[in-house]
Amino acid sequence: MEFDLAYLTKQLPALRAGFVLTIQISAIAVAISVLIGLVGASLRVLRVPVLAQLVVAYVEFIRNTPLLVQLFFVFFGLPALGLTLSLFWSGVLALTLWAGAFQTENVRGGLAAVAPGLREAARAVGLTSGQYLRLIGLPLAVRTGLPAMLNTCVSLVKNSAYVSAIGLMDLAGVAFDRIASDFRAFEMLAVLLVGYLSLVLTLSAAVRVIEHRLQAPFRP
Repeated sequence: MEFDLAYLTKQLPALRAGFVLTIQISAIAVAISVLIGLVGASLRVLRVPVLAQLVVAYVEFIRNTPLLVQLFFVFFGLPALGLTLSLFWSGVLALTLWAGAFQTENVRGGLAAVAPGLREAARAVGLTSGQYLRLIGLPLAVRTGLPAMLNTCVSLVKNSAYVSAIGLMDLAGVAFDRIASDFRAFEMLAVLLVGYLSLVLTLSAAVRVIEHRLQAPFRP
C-alpha cells in the first residue's frame, strides 16, 4: 500500500484536534501527578499516621495493576459507585493516578538521597520537619529525582494513547477510527509515531532546560 498524501491532508483537521486533546490530557495529568508525588512523598517521609499507610497502599495498588484496567475501572466502575465522569476527565483521572504513584516514589527516592546532615542542620537552626521539606528537602529531591520524574512524564504521554480505548478521540483515537473505517493504517500509524515522538522530544527538551537551571548553583 502506497502512502496517500492527499488522504492524509483531508484528515489533518481531525488529527490536529486529536493532537491538541492529547496535549491537554497529558499536560493536566503531568501537572497534577507531580503535585501528588510531592505530597505523597512528604507524607511518607513525615510518617503521618494513617495517611502514610494510605499512600503506601495507593502506590502498591497502582504499580501492581495494569493501567488499562485502571482506566476501565474509572470510566465503567466509578458510575456504579455514584461518580460519573466525562470521557475527558476519566482519562485525565486514570493517567493522573497512575503517574502520581510513580512520581511519589521518584520524589521519595530523591528525598532519600539528600544528605542526612542537612536535616540535622535544619533541626539545629529551629526548622520544623515541614519547613525542612518545603525549603530544603523537596527542592533538592526534585533536582536529584528529575531524570526519573521525566521518565514518568514521558511514559504518561505515551500511555495517554490508552484513553482511546474508552472512546476518547485523542490523537490515537482519531487514528484508530480512521484505520477501522478507511483501512489506511500506514498513514495513520505514521502520524501516531511522528506525533508522539514530537511530544516526547519537546517534553525532554523542556526538562533539560529546567535541569540546567536547577544545576546552575551547584556547578563549579
